[in-house]
This record gives sequence, C-alpha cells and structure tokens, in this order.
Amino acid sequence: MDTIKHFIDVLVPVTSCTLRCPYCYVTHHRLFDSKLPTFKYNVETWKQAFDKKRWGGACLVNFCAAGETLLAPNIVDYVRVTLEQGHYVMVVTNATVERPLSEMAQFDKDLLNRLFFKFSYHYMQLHERHLNDRFFSNVKKMRDAGASFTIEVTPHDELIPHIQEIKEAVMQEVGALPHITVARDEKDMASIPLLTQLKREEYIQNWDVFDSALFKFKMEIFGKKRCEFCNAGQWLHYLNMGNGLLYGCANQPFSQNILDDPSAPLELHPIGHWCRMPHCFNGHTWMGLGAIERYPSPSYAEMRNRTCADGTQWLQPDMKRAMETRLWQTNKPLNAFQKLKADCFTFGMLVANKLKSLR
Repeated sequence: MDTIKHFIDVLVPVTSCTLRCPYCYVTHHRLFDSKLPTFKYNVETWKQAFDKKRWGGACLVNFCAAGETLLAPNIVDYVRVTLEQGHYVMVVTNATVERPLSEMAQFDKDLLNRLFFKFSYHYMQLHERHLNDRFFSNVKKMRDAGASFTIEVTPHDELIPHIQEIKEAVMQEVGALPHITVARDEKDMASIPLLTQLKREEYIQNWDVFDSALFKFKMEIFGKKRCEFCNAGQWLHYLNMGNGLLYGCANQPFSQNILDDPSAPLELHPIGHWCRMPHCFNGHTWMGLGAIERYPSPSYAEMRNRTCADGTQWLQPDMKRAMETRLWQTNKPLNAFQKLKADCFTFGMLVANKLKSLR
C-alpha cells in the first residue's frame, strides 16, 4: 500500500440534517433546515487539486459536514475522484440517507478497500424517527461491499438510561460495542468544556463501560492545553470545501486557496508552538496521526477499529494500515531552525490578523 503523507479534514459546507440531536451544534443554532449549497468548485477541479504528485503521495482525506455529509450535492462524485487519485477516504454520516451509500457500494473493489465510514449512532433520534433498522441496514451494506467502518456514539446525559440497550443493539447487529466520543459545549469557545451536567468522574464512570480506546484517549487529553510543537499545517490540514481555503486546523489564522489554481504548489506552514485552542478536542485524529512528534497516543486505527465476536474486524487491512500512520514517521521532521522559522511565521500572522481586526 502507499505511504500516507498528509491528513486532510474536509469541511463539507452543509448544515442541513435528517436528525435533530440535542447535543449537536446544528441543533443549538437551528441550522438544520438551511438550504443545500451550490459548490463553487466542480468535481474536475477537485480531482486536479488532489493529484498525488501535488501532495507528495497518498493522503488520508476525511469528508465531514456540520449537518449530514451525504446530503451534499454530488458528494459521491467527490468521494469517487478522491479515491481514484489514489487517496484513502473517510466519510462521516448518520447512515440515514440511502442513495449515496448504495451508489458507493457499487464502487470497484480497489476503491472500497480505501473507503471508510464513521457511522454516528444517534440512538434516541433513530428510534423516535423509526430509522434504526435503516441505520444498521446501511452499515451492513457498506461492510458487505468491502468498505471499512466504525460506529460511534456521542455521549449525552439523556442517553445514560439507554446505555445497556445501545450496547446490546450494536453488539447484536455488528458484533462489537460502539466507540464513544466526547460531547463538547461549543457555546463556550473560550474553554470548550464537556457537554454534561455530571462531574467529570461521573461522566467517565458512566461511559467507560464501552471500553472504547477513543473515549479513553479523548478524556486523557480533554481540557489540557497543548504546548508542544504542532505539525498541523505541515502534514495535517483543514480544508473548507466551499471556498477552497486550506488551514492548519480549524482555528489557524492563515490559509491558502488550493482550488482556485489546482496546479499551484502548496504553501505549508505548521502551527508550531502557537496553538490558540484551549485544548485539542479533536486530538484523537490530529495527535493520533502524529501532529505532535512522538506523543504516546494510541494510533488512529486503534481508536476506530473493533474485533467482532467472530474474529472479523471493522477495518479492512489497507485502511487499517493507513490509519496506523504516524505522519512524523512518513515525513521528514523539521529541524530546530525550521521549527523556529515556523514559529516566527505563525506569530507574525497572528499579530497581523490582530491588527487587522482592530482597524
């Protein structure tokens, strides 16, 4: 298999959704009925922008919307051409939109081997809308087609009485327990605390019963300010699919448009020691893939995979190896001078943006 050189987290600019989950940002701001966008950049431009030579090799590319990803216009085509360029693709979905999944289930085997789905299991919403059977039918459709997957539950206080039901349902349908993420309160972006009325110890006690490596690591780093040198911007990126702007992460103050001229060289600048976030709340991905050199985290594969009762795994071999990537091993780490230069660049951009905001 190809060596993974970059991780690209693609924001799909869709807030429309088929569900109304109480712990979701989209619900908090009543964005779920927003109209679907018309993408500025067509599929051919996207394909050119993701030429492997431009990126120096294969990338792990994650498509995720604020709402339901598979409602995005032509999303199947964007996923397909990204795979055809030789990349490894992940798609975040609530598995309630059938047509795009059925279309992707017909991809060639080589593409399906490099395709992964993060199926978000919204237990209460699915049952209230009588969509639980559809959810698991779509999960098994993609599994049986040869794609990799994980099932993830967002822990919310209202779900606690249903924990045993959730465990039994997922175990019965797909042979293993779901992984657990961490719910955060994005109304307070200054600290981004846990979204719960429980004390931290009670929160962990309730949700640790799933024995999820994802939950364990997220709780290990949640609320801890990162002060190490961060390579986001150098090997890991955040891309707004709607406007083509590439950032180091969602809170980096500078960007490059990589879609206006899809043949232009990439201008990559790591965040370094100037992370502005109160904590790396998506560190399971960024740190798991190696944003911080030699940080002793579980691999991203460990935080997504499960071994079923019959011995099969949720991750297929090629995708598992891709998710085991540590980007500080597959790329040449920066030396001390390059890191100092990167820090100076980021600090300069922060100052420039601050002065601009004061005008």
